[in-house]
Amino acid sequence: MKINAKFAAALVGALTFSGVAHASIAGPTPPPGETAGLDLASPLPEGVYFVNIGSVGSLRSAKGEGAFDYNVPALVWSTPWNILGGRLTFLGAAPEVSLDSKSSLYARGIYNPLLAGQLRWNLGNGFSASYLAGAYIGITGTNLYAGGNLFVKDPLNETTFYQVLGLAWRHDGWNATANLKYGIVGDNGTSSPLLAAPPKKNADFFIYDLGLTKSLGRWELGVVAYGSTMNSGSYSELRSANFPYACSGCTQFALGGLVGYNFGPVITQLTVATDLYAHSDNNVLGAPWWPQKETRGVLRTIIPLWNPETPKAVAAKY
Repeated sequence: MKINAKFAAALVGALTFSGVAHASIAGPTPPPGETAGLDLASPLPEGVYFVNIGSVGSLRSAKGEGAFDYNVPALVWSTPWNILGGRLTFLGAAPEVSLDSKSSLYARGIYNPLLAGQLRWNLGNGFSASYLAGAYIGITGTNLYAGGNLFVKDPLNETTFYQVLGLAWRHDGWNATANLKYGIVGDNGTSSPLLAAPPKKNADFFIYDLGLTKSLGRWELGVVAYGSTMNSGSYSELRSANFPYACSGCTQFALGGLVGYNFGPVITQLTVATDLYAHSDNNVLGAPWWPQKETRGVLRTIIPLWNPETPKAVAAKY
């Protein structure tokens, strides 16, 4: 099948599941900006697709040198079925994460896998909308270390209920997208030698990923913007100090650019953005929870694995 820029954006938009910024460490479960400039709304052609999403960037939670990187291999199945007029799509991923603040925090391993379903509607006149619901499944085995010592055991042992409202408008090569995400983060089953007790409730989050791009032949160019906010999380006691274990009241806004190219059939897309604003309500022993702004690059590679063959016309013989 022919793959164009519109299809590429719609496909990558289905992959709203590469979350790797844990609420207890750096921010919302999925990283803000992963779908900025992507179409989460337009129905995908029937088929199965492999997508890899890799990202490198700095770390808001660690002042000075630090890195927070992730890689997400994923599968998407756009089914032949419609429900309430919307195309039914299933998706899943098994992300990997690497966090290193150079001087203190360190983590590397498998991140919470995501399983989700989605309905996508073509509303006509270039407008589309979608609704996605799924869950990041809590796992054990990936620990957080500080100064070479165990700081938090199994910080990913929690499940997040995840919802996304996708909106898109396309006309004459212009692509406007808005992806609105809300996550309810479950109770944390973690333990720590430094914390008297784990938090009873992590901070829920809201993310908005925005984009405006223009398709020019095989190229796609444009601007992206994204932001996130987290409500007040619960607190634990750290050596008799009031310690906000979740990123309570964390808010940020970033602006950047997008460039994509269709190699046919393989498609790549790259975004680079930086925070213009980063704030947290709470402090950790007098230091801000988000002490610095983040700059991040995201590279996406899309490979179709299977699409149904177009039925051949059969001429009747008499």
